[in-house]
Amino acid sequence: MDDQDAPERGEFAFETQAIHAGQGPDPRTGAVMTPIFANSTYEQDAPGDHRGYEYSRTGNPTRTALEDNLAALEGAAYGRAFSSGMGAINTVMNLLSAGDHVVTGDDVYGGTHRLFTQVYEQYDVETSFVDTTDPEAVEDAMRPETELVWTETPTNPLMRVVDVQAVADVAHDHDALCAVDNTFATPYLQRPLEHGADIVSHSLTKYLGGHSDVVGGALVTDDEALDEQFGFYQNSVGATPSPFDCFLVLRGTKTLPVRMDRHCENARELAGWLDAHPDVSEVFYPGLERHPQHDVAARQMDDFGGMLSFELDATLEEASDVVGSTEVFTLAESLGGVESLIEQPAPMTHAAVPKAEREAAGLSDGLIRVSVGLESVDDLRADLDQAIDGALH
Repeated sequence: MDDQDAPERGEFAFETQAIHAGQGPDPRTGAVMTPIFANSTYEQDAPGDHRGYEYSRTGNPTRTALEDNLAALEGAAYGRAFSSGMGAINTVMNLLSAGDHVVTGDDVYGGTHRLFTQVYEQYDVETSFVDTTDPEAVEDAMRPETELVWTETPTNPLMRVVDVQAVADVAHDHDALCAVDNTFATPYLQRPLEHGADIVSHSLTKYLGGHSDVVGGALVTDDEALDEQFGFYQNSVGATPSPFDCFLVLRGTKTLPVRMDRHCENARELAGWLDAHPDVSEVFYPGLERHPQHDVAARQMDDFGGMLSFELDATLEEASDVVGSTEVFTLAESLGGVESLIEQPAPMTHAAVPKAEREAAGLSDGLIRVSVGLESVDDLRADLDQAIDGALH
């Protein structure tokens, strides 16, 4: 696809880039929206002489537009799109070899925990789980064979905020890569490459898609050699998104700034209300001044996001009753859509984490995670209030 009329990276503000980067009008038809190139193969002018595309697993014009758009939003030189967030994370793990070591967070997403332990440990890649908000804990976990420090910030589900620059410095001091899962913050709120990260990953399923109707993943980097490796594994393993999926994510990134503003506004209000609720023992939201990493978040992020968790002094069954009795919040896994979602990590998103590890990391049976959507915050507050009251009183 000829994107000669698309804005150059860094030339315009984020809101403008979200709509235009990588997406000039189609030169043949003038179509303003990026066409869906629903084809598997491409004509070649001579054997091996193609016009930039040969087979759609290797490259597709719709996917190229998305990859260029995502790179621009993260302020990166290179972007790669995948068929899921886990496909993207697995591609980073493909860089490792038997005997290598990874350091990651002790409250990392359950799917990431499962990949690192149940998949890669059988290939002799070992992972240490530590509190990545403490750079000294990361330093203490490093070994001569450590090749990767993998972080999330904010973390899932305890909303801890990792000082990306501090952790990246530790990783680089040991000649290891630093990768940051930026799914919760999105590039609108946080750009980890600016703070020393080598790789940024996303689940495009979440805020970047934004409408709970597509599954995808992405990796961005400024390192050409890393990008070439990602491209090799993208093509060789084949975890690539369809052109239609790429089109859906491109539609989502166009409205990312306005959606994130409302997500953040609603989450701030709910966090403050929950913080004063008599049945809530703890609220995990980096926008609260008493959050242990509030100062890091204020320095590193442009706002505090649309995700929050709260803890009830409740049994697993009582907390299950709360999440099962909401009317506006939908009981479901995932996050980042326009609709508000509620879930209980222990039996849902983090069920793959052994109970002892989960509790040691602070993921109690009474922990509830919410993805705050774009509905009226008054309706969201009233819905949580009736659900908590009905289950606990």
